[in-house]
Amino acid sequence: MSKSQAETNSSKRSPVVGIFGHIDHGKSSLLDYIRKTNIVEKEAGGITQHISAYEVVAKDGSKITFLDTPGHEAFQNVRTRGANVADIAVLVVSGEDGVKPQTLEVYKYIQESKTPFIVAITKMDKPTANIERVKQNLAENNIYVEGYGGDISSVPVSAKTGAGVDELLEIITLQADLLELGGDLDALGSGIIIESRLDPKRGITAVAIIKNGTVNIGTFAAAGGSSTPMRFLLDAAGNQVESLSFSSPVQIVGWDKLPPVGSEFKTFLKKDEALDYVGRNQDLGFKKQDLGMRKELGEGVTTLPIILKADTAGSLEAIENEINKLSRERIVPKIILSSVGGIGENDVKAAIATPGTIIFGFHTKVDSSAASLAERSGIAISLYTIIYELTDKVSTLLTEKEPRIEVEEISGTAKVLKLFSTAKGKQVLGARVLTGKIMLGNNLKILRRDTEIGRGKIKELQQAKVATSEVGEGTEFGTMIESKLEIAPGDTFEAVTLVTK
Repeated sequence: MSKSQAETNSSKRSPVVGIFGHIDHGKSSLLDYIRKTNIVEKEAGGITQHISAYEVVAKDGSKITFLDTPGHEAFQNVRTRGANVADIAVLVVSGEDGVKPQTLEVYKYIQESKTPFIVAITKMDKPTANIERVKQNLAENNIYVEGYGGDISSVPVSAKTGAGVDELLEIITLQADLLELGGDLDALGSGIIIESRLDPKRGITAVAIIKNGTVNIGTFAAAGGSSTPMRFLLDAAGNQVESLSFSSPVQIVGWDKLPPVGSEFKTFLKKDEALDYVGRNQDLGFKKQDLGMRKELGEGVTTLPIILKADTAGSLEAIENEINKLSRERIVPKIILSSVGGIGENDVKAAIATPGTIIFGFHTKVDSSAASLAERSGIAISLYTIIYELTDKVSTLLTEKEPRIEVEEISGTAKVLKLFSTAKGKQVLGARVLTGKIMLGNNLKILRRDTEIGRGKIKELQQAKVATSEVGEGTEFGTMIESKLEIAPGDTFEAVTLVTK
């Protein structure tokens, strides 16, 4: 292709902008204002729990695609995918709270992906907001904005009043111009899968960002080990369209299996070409086994079997990772089955086959037949819309079901000074408490040269020839010990009690 042809085919591409930041710092509220919709009220608990892609038109008529990414730490991998697909990042920092742990976490992802970014200082309508304090806070964490030792643009904004929003969009547009983003409109569309889910009516649906070319109906799409004929396409708003070009979000419907989130998708004119691509990328579609779930169980360690269903692949991955962190010393969670979609009869049957299994659903529904079978079979089904409520429940169950064991705790040690008498397995002797305390009725470990040689029990205890119930450290005492072993001066004994843990 000649240079003139290449220049003809190359077109300016609108930017894909990721919104990143700590939970509750106003990411979704800011995007809500830009879109003039109401995302926040629709989110469970006010937390964005999926990557959402939205296309907006700036005042100058240019398009910008926004990715709203989760702030909750459980969605770390989802956030990382957002950073990798974005051309520009907006790091949202609250004007009230400043830099928080997840602010630094997402800043690290932005740096690793080498994504240019802008800082948006939100909640500037709040009386406690302090822009200079936030900029100083950013500098203390090596994020240097203009005026504070760096060249990173920062914009104070309010999602409530809209102050600063136009300026933010203008800076995004200028940043995009400097990047000289471009693509070939005539090329077959390709991009990145950012989410996949099972739609009860339409089947498996993937949300993707087109990074180059044009996606057309009548072609074939492939991603990892998945493929689909493109019979119809949906834009970000869910409207059916004939085609979409680069930087636009697209919903691709009808996959034969869930396409791997974070993988590249490509489109082909012929089905055979798509299937050939699938064959060469089959490994990308495998369901990775969580090593933490599959680790060898030690002696005395039991499992809490779990069946997990979620509405999207990203949520499923995040919840699996969080559950895996909840392992306790004597019990670990074990996800025996996990998939995207509603809870059906097969899920309940799988739970019946493994006694003690609990079914968890995240943003999913239960089929009436599955609910009926679960009730008859005594299978517990718990539904959640907020991830930390689900993981809190798993943590509580692990605590309740963890096996209790009895352990010996040493409450005191003593050294035998003199043996007074021995008769019928009972020995009267004098001793001194070395550590802790010795109590009437204590069971004893008897040691000779630091090696246990037998067991015994304190039947009587005296101090200065007066009966007592306990003696403390440094005290000499007399005692009658019941033991089949012949105790000798110089031996030591440890008072042990059984404690259930």
